[in-house]
Amino acid sequence: MSERKTGVYLCSGCGIGEAVNVATLEGVAKSEFRMEPKTHACLCGDEGVGMIKADIDAGVNQVIVAACSARVMTDRFAFEPHLTIRADLREKVIWSHPAGDEDTQMLAEDYLRMALSQAPKVTAPEPWVDGDYSQRICVLGGGVTGLTAAKEAAALGHDVLLIERSDRLGGHALGASKRLPHRPPYDSPEPNDVDALVAAVKAESRIVVKMSVTVTKTAGMPGKFAVTLSDGSVEDVGAIVIATGWRPYDATKLGHLGYGASPDVVTNVEFEAMLKAGRPQRKSSGQPVKSVAFVQCAGSRDPNHLPYCSNVCCATSLKQALELIQADPLTNCYVIYEEMRTPGVAEELYRAAQKAGVIFIKGKVKGVGADLTVTVADELVQADIPLQGLDMVVLATGMVPNSTNPDAAAEEYGADLLKGDVDPEAPIKVAGYCGSEPGAHERREQAIPPGGPLLNLQYRQGPHLPVLHDGFADSHYICFPYETRRTGIYTCGPVRRPMDWAEAAEDAQGAVLKAVQAVRSAAAGAALHPRVGDLSFPKINYNQCTKCRRCTVECPFGAIDENAEQYPQVNATRCRRCGTCMGACPVRTISFDNYSVEMLTTQIKSVKIPDEFSGKPRILVIACENDAVPSLDMAGIKRNSWSAHVRVLPVRCLGSVSLLCVSDALSVGYDGVMLMGCKPGDDYQCHFVKGSAMAAERLSKIGETLKSMMLEPERVVQVEASIADADRLPKVIDEFVDRIMGIGFNPFKGF
Repeated sequence: MSERKTGVYLCSGCGIGEAVNVATLEGVAKSEFRMEPKTHACLCGDEGVGMIKADIDAGVNQVIVAACSARVMTDRFAFEPHLTIRADLREKVIWSHPAGDEDTQMLAEDYLRMALSQAPKVTAPEPWVDGDYSQRICVLGGGVTGLTAAKEAAALGHDVLLIERSDRLGGHALGASKRLPHRPPYDSPEPNDVDALVAAVKAESRIVVKMSVTVTKTAGMPGKFAVTLSDGSVEDVGAIVIATGWRPYDATKLGHLGYGASPDVVTNVEFEAMLKAGRPQRKSSGQPVKSVAFVQCAGSRDPNHLPYCSNVCCATSLKQALELIQADPLTNCYVIYEEMRTPGVAEELYRAAQKAGVIFIKGKVKGVGADLTVTVADELVQADIPLQGLDMVVLATGMVPNSTNPDAAAEEYGADLLKGDVDPEAPIKVAGYCGSEPGAHERREQAIPPGGPLLNLQYRQGPHLPVLHDGFADSHYICFPYETRRTGIYTCGPVRRPMDWAEAAEDAQGAVLKAVQAVRSAAAGAALHPRVGDLSFPKINYNQCTKCRRCTVECPFGAIDENAEQYPQVNATRCRRCGTCMGACPVRTISFDNYSVEMLTTQIKSVKIPDEFSGKPRILVIACENDAVPSLDMAGIKRNSWSAHVRVLPVRCLGSVSLLCVSDALSVGYDGVMLMGCKPGDDYQCHFVKGSAMAAERLSKIGETLKSMMLEPERVVQVEASIADADRLPKVIDEFVDRIMGIGFNPFKGF
């Protein structure tokens, strides 16, 4: 890098100049940091931005902007390739604290100091670029979702490798009589058009289709994946879209519903095949079906079977009932339900079924006899009602995600794993996180639905995609749909969550857009979501590395493997730049060009700590940039206020916070430290999956450190924050400040 020349720019607009003494801020930059700042009344305006650009043309290669939050005006203050550092004087100072107050002035000065002290500790990152990157997209699965994904990727100009384990394309849709309505007026079953979709994919020159093959090994990273197939070929691809679909829940587990006791008790999938073949007939006698009961939630929303709703079962039963009645209006159709779920346009199908004469019975089926008598605990009459004279009972069994490959289970994991669908008593054991202390991070048992790994990832953290307890891929489902915890690999369709054909096609489009973003970002050396465009990546000082392997274990995305010498090896395009590896490293040997433990501790120490005689405590809030910082910004926008004794230090993720940052803060005189981040746990909201959980685990071990410093454990806490907490967080902060004042000042003040 050329010699650093930093330009400092202060904004006096948006009320900043009226609320704090900007001249005093200029004095801080001059006297303490030997920098000559420039002040403008509207720094984000054309004139203000032009002033900065003129200085850049004259040699400035690092910019410090003290104005509004770093989350706003990002386009105005982007001066790539030069690094811009932001100091928030608006949302977290003058909009949330009283104008002209001594404490508000001190707050503004400290935030400027934090930015100015950060400057020499960071450099503009240079991307990791290594040779050629594949722009080809691999789609796994040849059903409606996979076919749509392949077609859409090709339409965007990318070559596609479509892999299907069977000998034909189309998936479950091939066996469907008709499809759920997806065009106005949405009130009648529509023709099955999967053949046209198959033909369109086969006609596309950019798509190479391989059938009767599976993936046996996947190595590499986004832009450089090497996918080995069961036919022995190795394919280079840039990103992977998993569209492996679903399978029906095993109805043999539903003996109380008569499956197996009578041939005329069938699943909705079996009944669909009957409809496609023509007029359904009783298996027992061959007579036409004239009276049918559709049993909803057959195994779904049941903690003993599938605890979730399969979303499309209700609409599918209505479609099948309408097909029967349209073929023969004298057919009697009963739908037995606990809750009828037909969201959105499916409501029109429900109304059509009512008009057609479908009989709805609200209740729970207690049992189905061998003579097809269905006993219903009717909620309306509060009694058990026998439903007799039926020709067939159709069980609306749920959808189980194909998040593993059942065909591979017998060979690799044992045939016993094929006996169930989601069996927590017989999980596959894969590598995962189990702690950060030496010797305790080797392996954790994580339940994976029975079957072999879809991709057989050659990752240090195991061959499987991490999944939730129900088998659906694990990621931040609110903020980042389609994504998995393996960067560049995306799920869509029913393998991600239960959905119908139309939803699956739309889902495929979303996943393909993510895959395209992945291959193009990988080629540019840029990060993906949520730090889109970040060119930094972890750098490891191997001279200091102790081979403790905490970074390889704790990385939420499997971005770090181990080389032959057992040193950590970064796969740069897998990395999402959360910094969890940095926070995990006990010897501070991992850093980014624009983010490091040294940078954070320098910012922490730059704050002026008043002595105990001033009566002014100092509280450090280490805040996650994804939820906590935006929420505090919103609090400022709403003019909510909190204690001016608090200093907020934004971090990428609480997982990036080393306990050394906390101990350093206490050692220089902060009276308390609050870690503020996303919700951890099974229903986590952490944008980096487990950063908040990592921070909580590390924090649980800080007791010994505080004890050695003769400090109370109550001085350090972790709190949850969501994007909607603009009204709550100021109260949480003030309560913590009051608690610290009750404990008393940190005895390290003045040392």
